[in-house]
Amino acid sequence: MRRLESSLTGCARAEHFHTVTPLLESWALSQVAGTTVFLKCENVQPAGSFKIRGIGHFCQEMAKKGCRHLVCSSGGNAGIAAAYAARKLGIPATIVLPEGTSLQVVRRLQGEGAEVQLTGKVWDEASLKAQELATRDGWVNVPPFDHPLIWEGHASLVRELKAALGTPPGALVLAVGGGGLLAGVSAGLAEVGWQHVPIIAVETQGAHCFNAAVKAGRLVTLPDITSVAKSLGAKTVAARALACVQELEIISEVVEDVQAVSAVQQFLDDERMLVEPACGAALAVIYSGLLGRLQAEGRLRPSLASVVVIVCGGNSIDGGGLQALKARLGQS
Repeated sequence: MRRLESSLTGCARAEHFHTVTPLLESWALSQVAGTTVFLKCENVQPAGSFKIRGIGHFCQEMAKKGCRHLVCSSGGNAGIAAAYAARKLGIPATIVLPEGTSLQVVRRLQGEGAEVQLTGKVWDEASLKAQELATRDGWVNVPPFDHPLIWEGHASLVRELKAALGTPPGALVLAVGGGGLLAGVSAGLAEVGWQHVPIIAVETQGAHCFNAAVKAGRLVTLPDITSVAKSLGAKTVAARALACVQELEIISEVVEDVQAVSAVQQFLDDERMLVEPACGAALAVIYSGLLGRLQAEGRLRPSLASVVVIVCGGNSIDGGGLQALKARLGQS
């Protein structure tokens, strides 16, 4: 892989908790896509995912206002980002997680010095508990995805792309959970004058709250999260993410769990990086041939200068976990 060095200054200044992540040209994915594919490697952030951009920014702003205790509900990545930011700020943190959260995530949070509470089956239930704790004096609830400061922090990713690439890509691929990354990237594209760049926003079936909302033209609450991509597991997408559909060219797509997990394995083989199924959903746009189908259907230009895939994170996965997912989905 070829790394594009960014001439960026000021995008991740010393006071920020996120780092300027590598933008790598992937030979393997470019071969599959038939065009140059760049990987924005958010999986190498100090907290393991893109979430540190927005959550780090939010936590710093709350600390300035006198916050004495941070609380966050998370399927994993947001909680790790909040715990990391809290440790850097010297503020205690309580992370509320759904009961099915992987042991390695719980250990990672405890390693960051956070108190961990396990509540409910899905993120929405953990969120209610976090909101209850946040009523205590000096406590602040860290929203995993639905807050303007979160989107403002995530927009830094696009500034880095502009600094590294110079010219806009033909398309940008990202996974959607609660919609924070989509809202932040949309804001960033508008900020750098790249609002014409199409965004392929991908979810897995069973965690497809954004796609359901796009089709209905209004927010939709899923009855349950049935996808293995638990990091995408919000039942309702942020209203701001749905509003972005009116402002930019956003193509909402849904892939099957088996495609996402297959993409995780292929990516591990191709790039020696292990990412979680939520990230596999974005990679499946390339590996499953979805990109080519969108071009054939006229929904994307037949010739794309390049495609950027946001490799969003890899906290909630290990070798054993990948094998277990493959076995569950009937993959050898």
